[in-house]
Amino acid sequence: MKVALVHDWLTGMRGGEKVLEALCEIFPEADLYTLVYIPGSVSPIIEKRKIFTSFIQFLPDVERRYRYYLPLMPKAIEKFDLSKYDLIISVSHCVAKGVIPKDDTLHICYCLTPMRYVWDMYDAYFGGNKSNLLTRMVMSSIRPYLQRWDKESASRVDYFIADSENVRKRIQNYYHRDAEVIYPPVDTNFFVPDKPTSQSETAGRSGNYKKLGDYYLIVSAFAPYKRVDLAIEAFNQLGYSLKIVGNGQEEKKLKKLAKANIEFLGWLSQDELRKYYQKCKALIFPGEEDFGIVPVEAISCGKPVIAYGKGGALETVTLGLSGIFFYQQTTKALVNVINQFERMKFDEEKIRNNALRFSREIFKEKIRNFVEEKYYTFKNKT
Repeated sequence: MKVALVHDWLTGMRGGEKVLEALCEIFPEADLYTLVYIPGSVSPIIEKRKIFTSFIQFLPDVERRYRYYLPLMPKAIEKFDLSKYDLIISVSHCVAKGVIPKDDTLHICYCLTPMRYVWDMYDAYFGGNKSNLLTRMVMSSIRPYLQRWDKESASRVDYFIADSENVRKRIQNYYHRDAEVIYPPVDTNFFVPDKPTSQSETAGRSGNYKKLGDYYLIVSAFAPYKRVDLAIEAFNQLGYSLKIVGNGQEEKKLKKLAKANIEFLGWLSQDELRKYYQKCKALIFPGEEDFGIVPVEAISCGKPVIAYGKGGALETVTLGLSGIFFYQQTTKALVNVINQFERMKFDEEKIRNNALRFSREIFKEKIRNFVEEKYYTFKNKT
């Protein structure tokens, strides 16, 4: 069986790339197609693939400004020639699902979300002061085209997999298609609690996180909808130590907003990231995510999560067991819930056990079973 994997772009190791990495392990001989590839930006497992890029790869300043080429992306993804493949698996949050398969090629889309920029999060990206006047004018003019293309290209997918119930409902709403939910993979064998180094730390494992860490943590791309700004405003008021792992288009704005108790660490290696998870007091998760792998990584390390109570976090964080929620996306609401958290106790082992249902092994098994079943059904139809 000749397999092609299709991904929107390869510019960093975020949640979608971790899904792709697991698919590369399941299909080690698969070719990989993507709009833009920045060498060294993703894991060696992905970079071992034979990678094909689109014409966008050769446009000016593409490494920093690939998102500005959004109007060209539908045409770019359609130009890939995938006629020699028996199976296409697209990992899509933008246009990857829009590749054009042959009639006798099975196309399965692992949908991270319908194109958020033009649907439910349009205002988070382009409303108010989120972008300049020219960008708002351009997006306003091309939004209807992108919405139309996004809906129409969904017909090129034979079967959808959603990364959460949250996304499954969006697929039904925007594409009028059914989807099976298979949660994304988290490396629960790698993201583990820190080993205690003293008897006092061992005694503090159940409930007293102040003994294990003196800072709160954010791990996030600096995109508008992630609401890192909200967390910074809250910690400016509280004065607690906050460490932020990540980068992105809002980096200058966020650094300007932050006071001295807030430290920006950039993107870290997986080993470094694990250490920060293990030693933090709690993870702050202030945005609405489709699923959100980061909270599960923190939970897998035995750390509680303080999350905005909407979207994927409601499926990954168990209230009172592995974290707590705030339900209004305001500075006041976040400050109040952090103050509440300071008086609470959690059990590290129970938190950790809550993450095991999202392991890579479970993901791989479910994907293999899904592909085998659908491929058999598809070939018998054709």
